[in-house]
Amino acid sequence: MESLLYSFIAGASTAIGAIIIALIGRPGQKVLSGLLGFAGGIMIAISAFKLIPEAEEISSTYSAVIGFILGAAMMYLLDKLIPHTHLPGGDEVVTEGVSTNSNEKSVLKTGYLIFLGIALHNLPEGLAIGAGLESNPELGFAIAVAIALHNIPEGMAVAGPLRSGGISWFKVFMLTLFAGLMTPVGAAIGLTIFGISSIFVGLGLAFAAGAMVYIVSDELMPMSHGYHNHTANTGFIMGFILGFLIV
Repeated sequence: MESLLYSFIAGASTAIGAIIIALIGRPGQKVLSGLLGFAGGIMIAISAFKLIPEAEEISSTYSAVIGFILGAAMMYLLDKLIPHTHLPGGDEVVTEGVSTNSNEKSVLKTGYLIFLGIALHNLPEGLAIGAGLESNPELGFAIAVAIALHNIPEGMAVAGPLRSGGISWFKVFMLTLFAGLMTPVGAAIGLTIFGISSIFVGLGLAFAAGAMVYIVSDELMPMSHGYHNHTANTGFIMGFILGFLIV
């Protein structure tokens, strides 16, 4: 029950992003830059100092390498199969593989594509939480916190186009919440698979590391530097230090 609660909170933070947009509008670039960098720092620290070493200890170096590659590969394939969202320095949302314009119908379509992409990306993030919880509740909690920080800007990304396309704020909130609920689904799957044997736990931890390193390198750091380089670096360092301390 505790594990599903952690993953639910991490997933529900996607809806928090939509609430922020509805109540106060889009935060300043420095705030977003620092938040994204901070989340990236925590993820890298957890991966380097806890997930990978523990995966090696539980299974083997070869299993850890395989798990890491599988985690990164899954995120890469999702990026290729589903249009993915980036928030650049301006006010617009850039979606890979999708051409957008100011037409309301086109903007709404973009919003739904972003929603689908985020929902599917939340599944392996849930698997990462499940792997961490199966190994150590504190580790699972740390992963959930890092993913929650990462999900808030994603909620902002999906809320903007949906609202611009004429969707009510209530429906926007429900859609972002549903996208986030894919995280506990992934966590439940992860707890089931990785609880079979210690070998699967090791693979799962390395899988989580690979997925998170890919997220940081492909999403968080490019996005954070797109807002403000120095704030991104400061946020990353602070997140890295905190991640080092909590693991």
